[in-house]
Order: sequence, then structure tokens, then C-alpha cells
Amino acid sequence: MSKNLLLHNPRCSKSRAALALLQERHVEFEVVPYLEAPPTPARLRDLLRKLGIGARDLLRTGEAEYAALGLADPTLDDEAIIRAMAAHPRLIERPVFVRDGRAVIGRPPERVLDLLPA
Repeated sequence: MSKNLLLHNPRCSKSRAALALLQERHVEFEVVPYLEAPPTPARLRDLLRKLGIGARDLLRTGEAEYAALGLADPTLDDEAIIRAMAAHPRLIERPVFVRDGRAVIGRPPERVLDLLPA
């Protein structure tokens, strides 16, 4: 993941808002429809490194898969959570903007602007 990317879910209002903010500022980036093309565990590890967070911090806890897979279990390590997110991409928080080797979760959507030059 070296390009500027937006992990995007078009059904999510926050993701659509982040997309619009970046487009309004003419930022060059690739839209990654991560539900259609889920990231591999290796890409998720790279994304977490760029975000500077643990796997649990990227989880959407309100999704049905979260409960069904027992992901609230505090004994699960990052690798188990990463495998779950790769297999069930709806579990990945969105949107995520990646630029110049850094990343932010766009919640609120304006957070994507944090990676733009001042």
C-alpha cells in the first residue's frame, strides 16, 4: 500500500463524506472498494503500522460478525483479529485514508485532511 488510497464503502455516509472532501481538494488517490477486494492479512498489518494502532482499534464492534465470531474475547491476539478482518471486511473501520506512508481513520470524515499539507 504505497499509493495514496481511500479504503471506501460507498454505502457509508462517513466514507462518502471523506471521499467528497478529498475530491473537493483535488487530492490524487485510488479508491479501494475493500468490501469487494478485501485486504490480505499482510496489507492489514501494513495499514495498522501506518495508523499506529492495534488490530482491535480498527474493528467495527457493531457488526453482526463481531458478535458471531466472538471478537470481544480479550484473549484474542492481533493476528486472530487481522485474520477475521481479512475474511470479513465489514469488520474494518471506515473510511481509512493512506498518504505518504501514514494513515488515518476518517471518523469524523475531516480527519482525512490531517494528512494533507498545510
